[in-house]
Amino acid sequence: MASNVNPDPFTTRPEIEGTFGVVASTHWIATAVGMAILEKGGNAFDAGVATAFTLQVVEPHLNGPGGDVPIIVHDVKRGRTEVICGQGPAPARATIAHYKSEGLDMVPGTGLLAACVPGTFESWMLLLRDYGTMRVRDVLEPAIAYARDGYPLVERACATIKTVEQLFRKHWPTSAAVYLPNGEVPKPGTLFTNKTLAATYSRILSEAESGGGGRDAEIERARKAWSQGFVAEAIDKFCRTQEVMDVSGSPHRGVLSADDMARWQPTIEAPLTYDYGHYTVCKAGVWSQGPVTLQQLALLKGFALDGLDPTGPEFIHLQIECAKLAFADREKFYGDPKFNEIPIATLLSDAYNDERRKLVTDKASLDFRPGSVEGFGGVVKLRRAEGQREAVGALGAGEPTVGRFGEVRGDTVHFDIIDKDGNMVSSTPSGGWLQSSPVIPELGFCLGSRAQMFWLEEGHPASLAPGKRPRTTLSPTMALRDGEPYLAWGSPGGDQQDQWITQFFLRHVHCNLNLQEAIDAPAWHSEHFPISFWPRTARPGVLVVENRVPKATIENLRERGHIVEVGPDWSEGRLTAASRVGVRRRAAANPRGMQGYAVGR
Repeated sequence: MASNVNPDPFTTRPEIEGTFGVVASTHWIATAVGMAILEKGGNAFDAGVATAFTLQVVEPHLNGPGGDVPIIVHDVKRGRTEVICGQGPAPARATIAHYKSEGLDMVPGTGLLAACVPGTFESWMLLLRDYGTMRVRDVLEPAIAYARDGYPLVERACATIKTVEQLFRKHWPTSAAVYLPNGEVPKPGTLFTNKTLAATYSRILSEAESGGGGRDAEIERARKAWSQGFVAEAIDKFCRTQEVMDVSGSPHRGVLSADDMARWQPTIEAPLTYDYGHYTVCKAGVWSQGPVTLQQLALLKGFALDGLDPTGPEFIHLQIECAKLAFADREKFYGDPKFNEIPIATLLSDAYNDERRKLVTDKASLDFRPGSVEGFGGVVKLRRAEGQREAVGALGAGEPTVGRFGEVRGDTVHFDIIDKDGNMVSSTPSGGWLQSSPVIPELGFCLGSRAQMFWLEEGHPASLAPGKRPRTTLSPTMALRDGEPYLAWGSPGGDQQDQWITQFFLRHVHCNLNLQEAIDAPAWHSEHFPISFWPRTARPGVLVVENRVPKATIENLRERGHIVEVGPDWSEGRLTAASRVGVRRRAAANPRGMQGYAVGR
């Protein structure tokens, strides 16, 4: 006799549901901190700031204070969705001529020459000031406490430290002092502290509260302590006086200065959007890779996806072939719109995508095929991968979230939060991870390496220039359904982010999978186009799939011409998601890897 006790499909954990609010993040401690802020009366934006500062502490191999961040928010009171650009620009002295004079043909993937203006702190203060309700102490105290008193170090953090152990010992002693306590690689579960970082944030808090006044005055003093005070001064001194070994094999001084930090502030802008059936999908602008999700949807809307098996060959083939075309356009056209006019309206138009869609056949393309828009774009020369990706790991280079066969190496964090009033925030903080550059001893954290995404050739939208934003891979997402704010989601993962983000959305919309089912479903990624990180190589035709993809599907994909590589069962995608429908709040999180993804309500 058939049992009907639990008729629902299997998921690794339930899709959680409630009415008070939900927090989904890449670490259980950060999720708990975010929920605690909601329970204390804070809104989603307050919770987002506290979650972000905590993630800097508990996942130092994935992000840090010296990194960068895009944030998408929906504020119920304002009645609109907005993007906060926390991507700091290249320093004033970061010219192609300077890097060429250092004997470089690419920006190194590690070290001080790869540093842009750190964008995280100023962005969190803007979010707190303009959208939040709490004070600086409320959102900083949890991170300070965990940095000072300790937290259990996850396995992947220990593995990352082990990978760069010799680099720390030989060349980056300030990092060894923090991440090799007692001269040893810490074991998983070690109660790990970073007391210098705790002292840095404690001093910022002290300076913020030192002058009296209200909440806005405190936030302004915190900002000044960071970008015009002791933090900027320490960063300036370190870049001027230290020659740091990087992935090029030679030591270099940095070009980032206190003046660069004082001159920059994050900005608020409208999202780029694309209407897809009942949904309006919102992404950051073309200074990020976010629009490749919109371009994929513009191509995919010409195919009948309803009812397709989300693990079947047709579903996977169509998504991958459209991704190849969209990412080729990313390489040719995307860049900082303050420096180059980017033809994004054309790239998202029906006419353009109707023509591009004709390139999708039943066979896998092995060619790199960017589109053509007269008067726009740059020339991209493909560099084929020949084993470099594995070789650079010991030097900490790039943003290798997931290796060729799915092993999680780490780079980035993500969170999605919705409160009881319906405010929403989705963010993907990254950069400044422990393997990017040496720890600045007075501060307890290191700088980021986002400048490695620039080209050192003139005439390309992503060419290096002072004050220019690098084309970041960081890519949070929101969607409205029938005009109402509905869904926030995203994933760490470098170039894979907007592949997994698109797959999740297609499974949810066309295959009627709930949030957790759409995250749990077997996933994949293409390595067909140039990676965004040093050494900027491509593996044409390569499609990496989880072993849970059916064998018949894998065989069919190979027959179509895909070069299929099969990874472990749970190796693709690192998504979190949250949704709101009426008073209901739902959330789900990734079961893959050892990052401790968590949801709370």
